[in-house]
Amino acid sequence: MADPTTTAAVAEKASGGLPQFDPTWWPSEIFWALLIFGVLYFLISRVFVPRISGAINEREDKIADDIGAARRARDAAQADADAAGAEMAAARNRAKQVVLDAQNEAKATAAVRQAEEEAKIAKSLAEADARVAAARGEAMTHVRAIAADTALAMIERLSGQAANAGEVEAALGRA
Repeated sequence: MADPTTTAAVAEKASGGLPQFDPTWWPSEIFWALLIFGVLYFLISRVFVPRISGAINEREDKIADDIGAARRARDAAQADADAAGAEMAAARNRAKQVVLDAQNEAKATAAVRQAEEEAKIAKSLAEADARVAAARGEAMTHVRAIAADTALAMIERLSGQAANAGEVEAALGRA
């Protein structure tokens, strides 16, 4: 009987050492390759691609919804900011108007007070003028007497002799 290791070695040398290159095995290898290719093609085209496409479409829809929500939120925030800006401008205008009203009221009050004070001052000046006029009038009534006394005193001092009051009064009457 032949040695089994030698027959295997002879068969191995006849096929070149690789069973893939042995044409006797090719039909079964092609069958299995086609079967595996068909199953993989079916799985990829009918299961995996639709799942991946669905996930991609879901993600795109989610992203589009999120972008839309972000835009709506941005628009709402911008509208709120515009409304707040308008409220601030209105408040500034009201504050300016309040300040202007207060200034005008203060000016009017100051003008009234100034008029009152000016009236008091005018009254005081009129009273003072009346007192001065009365004092002047009274002084003027005594001017002739004062002039006569002064003239008598000057004559006596300059000449050393007492002057006659009648002559001084006559001289004052001529002047």
